[in-house]
Amino acid sequence: MSDDNENKSQNDPQLPGKIKDSARQIWLAGLGAYTKAEEDAGRFFDRLVQEGEQLENKTRGVVGKQIKSVEGRVGDVRERATGTWDRLEHMFDERVSGALRRLGIHRREEIESLEHRIEALESELQRLRGDHLDDSEE
Repeated sequence: MSDDNENKSQNDPQLPGKIKDSARQIWLAGLGAYTKAEEDAGRFFDRLVQEGEQLENKTRGVVGKQIKSVEGRVGDVRERATGTWDRLEHMFDERVSGALRRLGIHRREEIESLEHRIEALESELQRLRGDHLDDSEE
């Protein structure tokens, strides 16, 4: 009895269409998720830029006061300012990277892996279509 069910599902002329529809829905869901993440990332990025500008203004004010009070040691102040900017840049990079990870924006390698999986599904679909056509010719 279960062999009959398996033969019915294997000989189902709608099976390739169903597989194609499922693969297309998976692909569209992936595109939709990517677009949503990109939109969210844009808003989040804008917020980070705004916070960065505020932080930059505060930092510039502090650095400006320090420069006036230690004009005789310009070289030392320059080294401190460079270190501060490097730390700020590092903090910004970490925050953006963390935000992108939390938003689920995938790395290039992950997207390429999905593309390979889709290609494999398409190949399997074509193979199934070919087998189906061969069976119907007999």
